[in-house]
Amino acid sequence: QVQLVESGGGLVQAGDSLRLSCTVSGRTFSTYAMGWFRQGPGKERELVAAVSWSGSNIYYGESVKDRFTISRDYAPNTVYLQMSSLKPEDTAVYYCVADENGLGYIMSPTYWGQGTQVTVSS
Repeated sequence: QVQLVESGGGLVQAGDSLRLSCTVSGRTFSTYAMGWFRQGPGKERELVAAVSWSGSNIYYGESVKDRFTISRDYAPNTVYLQMSSLKPEDTAVYYCVADENGLGYIMSPTYWGQGTQVTVSS
């Protein structure tokens, strides 16, 4: 069983930075691709960023390229999303996800966290 617990969300102003963390329980974290989805009010859920199990392959959505950075640590089992130059349109619930089948399957991940709210005021 894999459990994902997000933290770090909150209310910030446009231009600020924020770091989300996702702590993962499970013995095979090191073999999972990890990622972050988000869903804003009235918007479809979108993949924001993802990283392969080794950390060598990384994906970013077009809307967050050059502003967000995904990274992972293996001790503790944590994946991070560093967000900078935040915009009001980044307001969303951010979900940590994991999939044991690799980065190519991250669009339909097996495991989801409960989400953390990020609100960016203008």
